[in-house]
Amino acid sequence: MAGLSGRKAEAARNDGVILDAARTVFIRTPEAPMSAVATEAGVGVGALYRRYAGKEQLLQTLCAEGLGRFIAVAEAALAGTGGPWVAFADFVRGVVESDVHALTVRLAGTFTPTAELHALAARATALGDEVFRRARDAGALRPGFEATDVPMLFEQITAIRLGDPARTAALRGRYLALLLDGVRADAATGALPATPPSPAELADRWRPTRTAETGPATKERRDSARGN
Repeated sequence: MAGLSGRKAEAARNDGVILDAARTVFIRTPEAPMSAVATEAGVGVGALYRRYAGKEQLLQTLCAEGLGRFIAVAEAALAGTGGPWVAFADFVRGVVESDVHALTVRLAGTFTPTAELHALAARATALGDEVFRRARDAGALRPGFEATDVPMLFEQITAIRLGDPARTAALRGRYLALLLDGVRADAATGALPATPPSPAELADRWRPTRTAETGPATKERRDSARGN
C-alpha cells in the first residue's frame, strides 16, 4: 500500500482484511455464506457486497490472489542460485508455507473459473513444471516421480491443520522434510506403485459441483440492504 493515500489506502486495507477473512472462513467451510466472511472481517454484509457482487466473485478473487502467490514462489525459486534441488525444495516449501494450495483445493469445484483464472493457472503450471524439470534433468529426483505428483504432495501437507497456527506450521515443516527426503533420487528403493495422476484428473476437480451465490436475489443480499 506504499504510495497510496487517503481513501485508496483505506480501501486497500479493507480489501486485505476481507480477503484474509474470506481465506480463513472458506478454508474452514467452503459452503459458508457471505455473512460469515463479513463477521470474520468485522464489517457489515452491505459493505462486503459493495466490494463483491456475490460469493462467486469473491471466490474468484481469492483464487486469483492464491495463484499470484504461487507464481511468485515459483519465480523466486527459479531465480535462486542454489541449484536445481534447492530450487525444487524452496518451491515446495514456499507453496506450503504460503498456504495457497490449501485454499485452491478447498475451493475447487465451488465456483466457475474465469478466463483470467485459466491464464493464471496455466502460468502457474508452466512455472511449477519448469522447477520440476530442472530438478529431474539434474538427476535430483527419484525415477517415476512426475510433475503431476507434486500437487498431491501439497495436498498431503496442507491437510495438516490444527487449531494452533504455530503448531500447524511446525508439523507441516516436519512432514514436508520427510516427503522431500522421499522424492530425492538417492532415496529410491524401487519402482513407485501405480501411475501419477493425469492432467485431466487434476483438472476435473475444478468442474463446478454447486451453484455459488451470485445475484441480488439471495435473501442474504436483500437483507444486506439494511446493513452498512
